Amino acid sequence: MLYIILFIGLLVVAVLGFSKLKSKKAASFPNHWLPVLDEEVLFYRRLSEENKSIFRHRMMLFLAEVHIDAVQTTLQDLDKILIASSAVIPVFGFKEWHYNRLSGIVLYPDTFNHDLEFAKTSENKQILGMVGSGQFENQMLLSRKALRKAFSNETDKFNTPIHEFVHLIDKEDHHIDGIPEAIMPKEYIEPWLELMYKEIDAIYKGESDIRSYATTNQAEFLAVTSEYFFERPALFKENHPELFEILERTFQQPKIK
Repeated sequence: MLYIILFIGLLVVAVLGFSKLKSKKAASFPNHWLPVLDEEVLFYRRLSEENKSIFRHRMMLFLAEVHIDAVQTTLQDLDKILIASSAVIPVFGFKEWHYNRLSGIVLYPDTFNHDLEFAKTSENKQILGMVGSGQFENQMLLSRKALRKAFSNETDKFNTPIHEFVHLIDKEDHHIDGIPEAIMPKEYIEPWLELMYKEIDAIYKGESDIRSYATTNQAEFLAVTSEYFFERPALFKENHPELFEILERTFQQPKIK
């Protein structure tokens, strides 16, 4: 029954029309969100005052364009703040960006499986987040537990929502293949692939601090290294200077304090 209700809800969002969602005007940033954003989001905290103002506006623009719903839980302000921040962080270097392949986000209280049921045993594949396809095209599914954890630990190089938004950026060229052609300069594609497979080999040999999930495929390598890049930029630059340079130019990130 839950599955049917969720499916109907997602269809309603699709029927509304993505272009209509995009035409909405961004609301003013709520003042009572300011201390929460500053406390919870390190990326924001490191920005200049001018860029902080831009970041807040971009958050509200995202929230005006993308519908967020919750399943068996209540959507809270903190959820909106963290989801919007996760969306803005990887594209903050671009003056204007719209997630053209995203119309809605569904937030689950905990992990779930491919049948969109809560994963109650270790035998079920516990999914923290995923970009939908097929009947869930243009949707993102997220675990609130993973969302909150992504910002509660500032040193773990792990951020599920940013991981999923990087997949969406990768998908802008119609393929989630680890080569985000919509933003990666063409001259960096071949070097990126060379470095990717060199680093995957190092991970297999236990000679890299990039987590092993990056070896799954090219798309996951991009998403995992991007998590590291945004979560621990100084450490990533120190340990992986060549990968850092390509991602820095790809995401066009601003200088931070």
